[in-house]
Order: sequence, then C-alpha cells, then structure tokens
Amino acid sequence: MSYFDGFVLAVPTAHKDKFIAHATLGDAVFQDEGALRIVEAWGDDVPKGKVTDFQGAVQAKDDETIVFAWVEWPDKAHRDDVMARSEEWMADPRMDPENNPMPFDGKRMIYGGFDTLVDEGDGGGDYADGYLVPVPETRKEDYRALAARMAPVFRGYGATRVVEAWGDDLPDGKLTDFRRAVKAEDGENVVFSFVEWPDKATRDAGWAKMMEEDGPDGDMPFDGKRMFWGGFRPVVDLQGS
Repeated sequence: MSYFDGFVLAVPTAHKDKFIAHATLGDAVFQDEGALRIVEAWGDDVPKGKVTDFQGAVQAKDDETIVFAWVEWPDKAHRDDVMARSEEWMADPRMDPENNPMPFDGKRMIYGGFDTLVDEGDGGGDYADGYLVPVPETRKEDYRALAARMAPVFRGYGATRVVEAWGDDLPDGKLTDFRRAVKAEDGENVVFSFVEWPDKATRDAGWAKMMEEDGPDGDMPFDGKRMFWGGFRPVVDLQGS
C-alpha cells in the first residue's frame, strides 16, 4: 500500500516561477529514488479560519502563497530506505542550494510521513483539495469508516482520486510542524488528505451538490473546528520513472 510524505510550505507569491523550476529539478531526485508520483500544488482557494488554517500552519506572510505537496512511495519500507540514505541523495547536484536555490523559507515548511487509510481512484487533473485533520488515536477506525463512506461520494461527483492518510512519522519542528498546525491535543494524531479533480469547475459543482445532498450527519470522529482545507492547482506533477 502506498505511503505518503506530505508537505505544506509558504512561498513568496512573486517567486512562483522560481519555485516551479526549483521543485521540478529537486523532485526528480525522488523520482529517481523510486517515488511513484510527486505533486506540488499552488494555493488558489485557501480560506483563513477562526482557529486553524494553512496560513497559520506555516506562519505565512501576506505576500506568500501556500503550497500543498505530496510524494507517493510504493510502501513505507521503500520510503524509509530512501530516507536512511539521505546523505547520498542530498549530495546530488540537483539538491545543491548553489545549483538549485530554495525560493522559500525552509524553516517554516512542515513535513511528515503518512500511512494510507483510504485510497480510491487513479488521480490526475488540474485541481486538488488538501486537508489536515486532528483525530483522536482512539477514533482511528471510526475515521477510516467515515473516509471510506465519503470517498465514493466524492468520486460520484467527479473526483479522480481520494486519499486519506494517517500520521506515522511526524517530526517536531522548531517553528512549525503538523501537530502544531491543527493544535493537536494529547492522544490525537494528524490526517493528511487530498481529493483530486479534473478541474476547478467540477470541484466547485461537486462541493455544491455534496453540501446540498450529502452533508455530514451524526457523530464526527474529530474536532471540525480545528480541521482546515484549501483548493490548489498542481504546478508540478511527476510520475515515477
């Protein structure tokens, strides 16, 4: 089953082209290391929340745009082997900051590894919704059941893929990290989730129909006030070689 590394970062809006060039070159290293797919998606419809949001997750400034990204690996063992050899691939010239300078503040980027809970569809398209959700460890199976029930609903409204992934390797950061992003409490984990759509129009229509016909009901196995989401346009999408 696929394993995902998830990322959220703040990029100066004026550096969009520089970011795309940087990511395309650097992400090819993961492609060579056996990643199935690498996607970098540029913020398009990323609302600010009252309690948590993407901007707060990475301490974004007014002149910065949120990027939501993931690297898909064949499984956790493959990913862990690649991470164990980081000194080797970090020496690749494509990772050298002199050859490929980082056009954003890496200290505020959040990242972590996630195990797949639900994965439906082949993916692809010009739009993606990204989510971060705090879920009690004791409600993991309840959340999985909810996600498994909702995935076909998204697919029925045109989504090309629905992925829900459970936090597995979430390092603590000095400035930012996934747990702080959702204000996770003791006994809670973080879900990294994305829904891919053919285009924004399909996404907007699908959401309108879902809110009208398939809105949430009953007990939700997480605190919805600390969940947050946004719409993103993929600007880099590399398939495994």
